[in-house]
Amino acid sequence: MPAALEQQTRGPERDPEPNESMKLRLVRHSHTLALALSATSAPGLLLAQQGPASAQSTPPLATGPALQSVIVTGNPLRSTDISTPTSVLAGGALVLRRGSTLGETLDGLPGVSSSYFGPNANRPMIRGQDGDRIRMLSNSGVALDASGLSYDHAVPIDPMVIERVEVLRGPAALLYGGSAVGGVVNAIDNRIPKARNGGITGAAELRYGGPAAERGASAIVEAGGTGFVVHADGFWRQTDDMKVPSYPRPDGSGGFETAGRIVNSASKSHGGALGASMVWGQGYFGASVDSFNSEYGTVAEADVTIDMASNKLTLAGEVRDLGGFVSAVIGQWLVSDYRHQEIEGGEVGTTFKTKGSDLRLQAQHMKLSVGGGSLAGVFGLQTENADFSALGAEAFVPGTTTRQYGLFFLEEFSKGAATLSFGGRVGRSTVQSAGDAPGQTQFGAARSRSFTPFSAALGAVVRLSPLWQLSAHLAYTERAPTFYELYANGLHVATGAYEVGNPDMAVEKGGNLDVAVQWKQGAHRARAGVFYGDLSNYIALLGTGRAEITAAGPVPVFAFTGVPAKLYGVEFEGHWRLLDGSRQVELDGKLDLMRATNETAGQPLPRIPPARLTTGVNWTTSGWAARAEVIFAAAQDRVPADDLATPAYTLVNLALSYKLRVTDADGHFFLKFNNVGNALAYNATSIATVRPSAPLPGRGLMAGVRLTF
Repeated sequence: MPAALEQQTRGPERDPEPNESMKLRLVRHSHTLALALSATSAPGLLLAQQGPASAQSTPPLATGPALQSVIVTGNPLRSTDISTPTSVLAGGALVLRRGSTLGETLDGLPGVSSSYFGPNANRPMIRGQDGDRIRMLSNSGVALDASGLSYDHAVPIDPMVIERVEVLRGPAALLYGGSAVGGVVNAIDNRIPKARNGGITGAAELRYGGPAAERGASAIVEAGGTGFVVHADGFWRQTDDMKVPSYPRPDGSGGFETAGRIVNSASKSHGGALGASMVWGQGYFGASVDSFNSEYGTVAEADVTIDMASNKLTLAGEVRDLGGFVSAVIGQWLVSDYRHQEIEGGEVGTTFKTKGSDLRLQAQHMKLSVGGGSLAGVFGLQTENADFSALGAEAFVPGTTTRQYGLFFLEEFSKGAATLSFGGRVGRSTVQSAGDAPGQTQFGAARSRSFTPFSAALGAVVRLSPLWQLSAHLAYTERAPTFYELYANGLHVATGAYEVGNPDMAVEKGGNLDVAVQWKQGAHRARAGVFYGDLSNYIALLGTGRAEITAAGPVPVFAFTGVPAKLYGVEFEGHWRLLDGSRQVELDGKLDLMRATNETAGQPLPRIPPARLTTGVNWTTSGWAARAEVIFAAAQDRVPADDLATPAYTLVNLALSYKLRVTDADGHFFLKFNNVGNALAYNATSIATVRPSAPLPGRGLMAGVRLTF
């Protein structure tokens, strides 16, 4: 075990319970997809929004006009005051924060971390929740893949081709189904244009550098007349093995070897999309096709490469101002074909496939006058179909089919300084196992399980004064078990464990409460919130203490087990302007900490992020913008008995940008210098079998140029 990890104490603490790529972004949005400008951001280089949106000056790296921000995700009525804790990343902040994955890009936002299976496969985690508790969306549609099944399966959404990301922290199952009990990540692009263009516009960007020597390029073009708009984009990226500070890497035979790179972490990715829409004054209708392809090494096995491909067809439309009780209708249908092959020694070992569709229809009714206030609302239905198969020697889950249907509604009552929201969702989920394929004996006979999950939510936002606002969100959620939580039975090489599902698993249930207070005075603002979750039958992958004899030798057995659990924490974000005028100096800070406990064992839940504190200073003048930040992560020694603690670390990051006008185009040059001190750091949310082999990135300087016309 690396020395930095050796100082960790084994077992739980017995204390009482109570940042590659580029995206060529074009701002051509209708009011339904407005550019987000943060209510609690650091200016210029950081755009992260908490709660209700507000307009602010355009960051130095952003393009387009400063528009009034509207949260899209979980906010179908486009309200400016919403009770769900929300963060938004867009504009210049997204340009600078883009990494090779969504997990890396979003890591460090309040309550958001990354599962970090090396630099190529890390999924966003929200408040310590990951996998299928976090709903991954693309333009509010379900992103069908296999990333929830295994940590080495990447999310087929590349940060290069998105112009905005919205993160909802906490349950959003009301609108997006049971898989959103931990939160939602919505990657938004303009592949189906929703507004008239009026000409030819576009952008291009080049990047080079960083600890993985990233090389990348991307381009976007949009054109259209009065009613027909077309969109095209493409991206390419290649990286080398990631450089890290010198560390003791496990050699696979019980010893260690000194390494300065993460072995087998290089990658190649490319993709693009074509889209078109008919746009008119009261709506739009369009379609897009897109493709994502990636080849990358899996850091758990030095000789295994993953070849992933995802292809999607999407139809979407909206009709507004209908004049009757139903005032607007929105629809989206997505068909996805995902394939993931694990290649060892040039031969395909195991192939994972997911094919399916997602249909969402949503209607908004006219505003009604009730009790001296106004009542607005939406209602709708959603269906999801997914067919999964895993063929090969490392298949630890049988072929399955999942069918989900849901009906939902959300109402919002506004009167004076208060807004109250309430709604519910009922669904039906059927998960069927095909059982053993020819030559298999591990999964048994075919069987099927059906569930009827229910969710309800109540939220309130009260403007206490021109400076202060109070918000609260109370939710009850139920989540049906996934196919792997029910039917897994085999050696999972990526985790180094034999994983066993429970085909008799019951629905996961839980209550959650979020309360926050927000203050804003001019350029100064702050938000502090607390959250608490009490869940019964929380489905976790827990060690059994047993071992299974496999061809690779004895491996520990982990079982998906339902346990009562409690999760609670604190989140804070603040922003202060120290100097105003032609030169601006601003300070910002973020703090989040949480605890999660398995109430049955009296032990912490696994892979919970440690307390984190980020402080930054920002300076802007005459087209220049600079930022320096310090990130401190405390030691995570509150771990279950079968894990090791992770030591604390401190990272220093610097960024510099310059904006200029070149004829009819905007040019942006930027530099990022991350981990200036080349600190050796490990991610507490990585699985224990991979954590020692995959430290966080070392010192790296990245340069980029972007042209928008």
